[in-house]
Amino acid sequence: MSKTQKNKATSYHLGQLRAKLAKLKRELIAPSSGGGGGGAGFDVARTGIATVGFVGFPSVGKSTLMSGMTGQDSLAAAYEFTTLTTVPGSLTYRGAPIQILDLPGIIEGAKDGKGRGRQVIAVARTCNLIFIVLDVCKPLKDKALLEHELEGVGIRLNKRPPNIYIQKKDKGGIAVTNTVPLTKIDHDEIRAICSEYRISNASIAFRSDASSEDFIDVLEGNRIYIPAIYVLNKIDQISIQELDLLYKIPMSVPISSRMWLNVDELMEKMWTELRLVRIYTKPRKQQPDYSQPVVLREGRATVADLASAIHRDLKNNIKGAKVWGMSAKFPGQICSPEHVLSDEDVVSLIKR
Repeated sequence: MSKTQKNKATSYHLGQLRAKLAKLKRELIAPSSGGGGGGAGFDVARTGIATVGFVGFPSVGKSTLMSGMTGQDSLAAAYEFTTLTTVPGSLTYRGAPIQILDLPGIIEGAKDGKGRGRQVIAVARTCNLIFIVLDVCKPLKDKALLEHELEGVGIRLNKRPPNIYIQKKDKGGIAVTNTVPLTKIDHDEIRAICSEYRISNASIAFRSDASSEDFIDVLEGNRIYIPAIYVLNKIDQISIQELDLLYKIPMSVPISSRMWLNVDELMEKMWTELRLVRIYTKPRKQQPDYSQPVVLREGRATVADLASAIHRDLKNNIKGAKVWGMSAKFPGQICSPEHVLSDEDVVSLIKR
């Protein structure tokens, strides 16, 4: 592929090569993903409303950070591979119970099975947020290597699923439509990729500018899109001028886990990326309970979802709710079970 010039005459050939490469990569990682877990000592029972996994090379400070955040002892020492299994911990932040997973350090080639890297990455695929912990002395090099390892097993960091719609048909050939100009892929590449995946009749609609890799991701259907925060650890070892440069790395938070510097900013960033919604309940003719909010995930925070979170049978026994807060047009608005709630709303459920 690197020796092939990219032009209109070679686009079909390049599309076929990219599709073949994606299929071969899938065959390499298939055995590890088929088990569903990470193997003994790696996968753990899920608790809390969300899970945050720590991913990084050995000796970057993952265990020290995890111990400071949760109070859970995760063995830390001045040698590599101190953590050999997944160490779970939990913390409560703004009333939300959050599970923290300290994963063993991975090495270059982890996606191909080196250093039990597949088991570690299999656990990372199940997290709601990933902390990519980097050493500030070599952040860009390690960042590129870790992204390459995670991309190799179908984890897409800080990306949205491509807005591509595919409908297979019985006849009619490949019909391609696009609502925006396609600058990264042409129709010949699309047809070549479809041919490699044995798709001969389909309607394909591109609703955003996508590349051939994005199109292959949609066809594969097993990609995981996870937000990630780049935790640049050990800032106590660099100068102020170097620290200013680190802030130019997107989605990054410089910290020192040893001296506990700037961890508050990291926690704020974690809360923002997890997109959690706190709902305060108000029993009839009583004051709202601000001590224990019901925490829901954004996108699944309707009045009906709130009722299910309180008790699974309550959802079928409500006809609506009175709502105070940002989602209500006026205080005490009576809303339907489908009403979408906002963070820190106060809700009084109305039973049938």
